[in-house]
Amino acid sequence: MSDLATLDALSTEELRDRAFSSARKRGDIGFFWNLIERLPSARDTESNDESLGSVGSSIEEVVGLWRELTGHEYGEQEPLIRAAFIDYLLKHPA
Repeated sequence: MSDLATLDALSTEELRDRAFSSARKRGDIGFFWNLIERLPSARDTESNDESLGSVGSSIEEVVGLWRELTGHEYGEQEPLIRAAFIDYLLKHPA
Protein backbone atom coordinates (compact mmCIF):
# COMPACT_ATOMS: atom_id res chain seq x y z
CA MET A 1 0.00 0.00 0.00
CA SER A 2 1.28 3.47 -0.86
CA ASP A 3 0.71 6.59 1.12
CA LEU A 4 0.93 10.20 -0.01
CA ALA A 5 4.47 10.77 1.29
CA THR A 6 5.79 7.63 -0.39
CA LEU A 7 4.18 8.49 -3.71
CA ASP A 8 5.24 12.15 -3.58
CA ALA A 9 8.87 11.05 -3.17
CA LEU A 10 8.76 9.23 -6.53
CA SER A 11 9.79 10.83 -9.81
CA THR A 12 7.07 11.96 -12.17
CA GLU A 13 8.04 9.19 -14.59
CA GLU A 14 7.74 6.51 -11.89
CA LEU A 15 4.34 7.90 -10.93
CA ARG A 16 3.33 7.86 -14.60
CA ASP A 17 4.47 4.27 -15.03
CA ARG A 18 2.56 3.11 -11.96
CA ALA A 19 -0.61 5.07 -12.74
CA PHE A 20 -0.61 3.97 -16.39
CA SER A 21 -0.11 0.34 -15.39
CA SER A 22 -2.99 0.49 -12.92
CA ALA A 23 -5.28 2.28 -15.38
CA ARG A 24 -4.46 -0.21 -18.15
CA LYS A 25 -5.29 -3.14 -15.88
CA ARG A 26 -8.58 -1.49 -14.92
CA GLY A 27 -9.39 -0.48 -18.52
CA ASP A 28 -9.86 3.07 -17.24
CA ILE A 29 -9.94 5.14 -20.43
CA GLY A 30 -11.42 8.04 -18.48
CA PHE A 31 -8.18 8.41 -16.53
CA PHE A 32 -6.18 8.81 -19.74
CA TRP A 33 -8.72 11.15 -21.27
CA ASN A 34 -8.65 13.34 -18.16
CA LEU A 35 -4.85 13.62 -18.41
CA ILE A 36 -4.93 14.43 -22.10
CA GLU A 37 -7.42 17.23 -21.49
CA ARG A 38 -4.96 18.82 -19.01
CA LEU A 39 -2.22 19.18 -21.62
CA PRO A 40 -1.75 22.54 -23.30
CA SER A 41 -1.17 20.78 -26.64
CA ALA A 42 -4.58 19.13 -26.32
CA ARG A 43 -6.19 22.57 -26.21
CA ASP A 44 -4.25 23.55 -29.33
CA THR A 45 -5.66 20.58 -31.28
CA GLU A 46 -9.25 20.81 -30.07
CA SER A 47 -11.89 19.64 -32.48
CA ASN A 48 -15.64 19.92 -32.47
CA ASP A 49 -15.93 16.21 -31.65
CA GLU A 50 -15.24 15.79 -27.94
CA SER A 51 -16.48 12.21 -27.71
CA LEU A 52 -14.21 9.37 -26.69
CA GLY A 53 -15.15 7.70 -29.95
CA SER A 54 -12.97 10.16 -31.84
CA VAL A 55 -9.92 8.75 -30.07
CA GLY A 56 -11.08 5.18 -30.17
CA SER A 57 -11.89 2.88 -27.32
CA SER A 58 -8.51 1.22 -27.11
CA ILE A 59 -6.42 2.06 -24.07
CA GLU A 60 -3.29 1.59 -26.15
CA GLU A 61 -4.47 4.21 -28.65
CA VAL A 62 -5.01 6.68 -25.84
CA VAL A 63 -1.59 5.91 -24.33
CA GLY A 64 -0.07 6.43 -27.78
CA LEU A 65 -1.86 9.77 -28.07
CA TRP A 66 -0.55 10.75 -24.62
CA ARG A 67 3.02 9.96 -25.69
CA GLU A 68 2.58 11.90 -28.91
CA LEU A 69 1.23 14.96 -27.11
CA THR A 70 3.74 14.99 -24.26
CA GLY A 71 6.95 13.29 -25.28
CA HIS A 72 7.21 13.02 -21.48
CA GLU A 73 7.69 16.78 -21.22
CA TYR A 74 4.98 18.21 -18.99
CA GLY A 75 6.08 21.83 -18.75
CA GLU A 76 4.03 24.04 -16.49
CA GLN A 77 1.43 21.29 -16.17
CA GLU A 78 3.79 18.91 -14.34
CA PRO A 79 2.51 19.72 -10.81
CA LEU A 80 -1.09 19.11 -11.90
CA ILE A 81 -0.19 15.93 -13.76
CA ARG A 82 1.84 14.64 -10.79
CA ALA A 83 -1.15 15.34 -8.55
CA ALA A 84 -3.41 13.42 -10.95
CA PHE A 85 -1.04 10.44 -10.92
CA ILE A 86 -0.80 10.46 -7.12
CA ASP A 87 -4.56 10.86 -6.70
CA TYR A 88 -5.22 7.94 -9.02
CA LEU A 89 -2.72 5.70 -7.23
CA LEU A 90 -4.18 6.57 -3.83
CA LYS A 91 -7.70 5.76 -5.05
CA HIS A 92 -6.65 2.64 -6.99
CA PRO A 93 -3.75 0.95 -5.17
CA ALA A 94 -2.06 -1.86 -7.05
